[in-house]
Amino acid sequence: MHAAGEGDSLARALGGGLGMADGGRMNRSGSRLSISYADVRSWHRPLTIMVAAMSALVVVASVGLFADGRELLQQSIWAKPLKFGASFVMYGATLAWLIPKLRRARRTMWTAGTVFAVAGLIDVGFIAVQAARGTFSHFNAGTDTFNQIGQRIFSTGVFGLFGTSLIVAVMLLFQRIGDAALTWALRAGIGLAVLGMALASFITGWTSSAGPRTVEDAYGSPVPLVGGHGVGAPDGGGMPITNWSTIGGDLRVPHFIGLHSIQVFVLTVLVLTALATRIGRLRHERVRARLTGVVILGYGALFTITAWQALRGQSLIHPDAATWTALAATAVMTAVLAALAVTAAHRNESARRNESARRAEAVSRSEPVRRRKAAHCDVNRPGFDGGGD
Repeated sequence: MHAAGEGDSLARALGGGLGMADGGRMNRSGSRLSISYADVRSWHRPLTIMVAAMSALVVVASVGLFADGRELLQQSIWAKPLKFGASFVMYGATLAWLIPKLRRARRTMWTAGTVFAVAGLIDVGFIAVQAARGTFSHFNAGTDTFNQIGQRIFSTGVFGLFGTSLIVAVMLLFQRIGDAALTWALRAGIGLAVLGMALASFITGWTSSAGPRTVEDAYGSPVPLVGGHGVGAPDGGGMPITNWSTIGGDLRVPHFIGLHSIQVFVLTVLVLTALATRIGRLRHERVRARLTGVVILGYGALFTITAWQALRGQSLIHPDAATWTALAATAVMTAVLAALAVTAAHRNESARRNESARRAEAVSRSEPVRRRKAAHCDVNRPGFDGGGD
């Protein structure tokens, strides 16, 4: 199968939302990503509405970063709504595109997507409202009525988000979308996202060593917090933008890596498919599937290492010798596997070329014999006069 045909196959699988330009086709000059209004209309409608709402929140929170000087734990009150809004835009858009592609249990999958959309709007909406109130959304043990009711709804929504992703992950195990590379990218991406959600949603309260503590809200009023993302150090005073801890472990690191793995894997497939128009070795589905698998293994190892690092109470930016060793081993393993995949592709390509050359040579050698036989048959044909008068 040639590159253009495989590019068309991937474009059809991606349904245009993540497909190729020029009507979803890969042309000879390369590939570009495009999203048309018709493509987006085929997405899961409630999830699309959620993505639009999250996009609006990103705009509002971005303005708030500069227009509102209030802070929580030395960070703008709008930093968390901005991060959650951007994260839900990426993950929600992926689910909105993906769910209509699942051909089995379509009604169940539509319902699951709707549950995710509603839970996402409620949970991130609560985060945004608490930020506007100048107080904390996570781990807030305040006794005011709004916070107590909101915390119960907030915790319930987390289970809805996790459960929906788990259902999608299970359904992907029983059906194929696009070629092997794309199918495994989606399966592994959703699977890692579920693990990332589980790590952030269910382990933080058990592993956090911060314990109950009292901090100040944006107005200087005391707020009791119970639990946290940190291991070995309380939340707050971390890295710019992410606010990940610089002095202890932080479970938000592997949570982020796992949650957005599906975007990394699908992008990998798109890049490999685009390169297939220029690199002959990538034109075969098996080669792209192997290279995608290498990326999945390396990325999965990175998720595991950062989770292990955080659970040991170690900051992302201060790895010890054991962490460096694990990272180095992962880098070497990934490079070796990628090299083996490329080498195998080169051998297969050479074998195919040699076979084609042998066939062409056999044909060229047999052509004179065929002609002589044809001429002999013509000579012996009744009524043949040799072309004389």
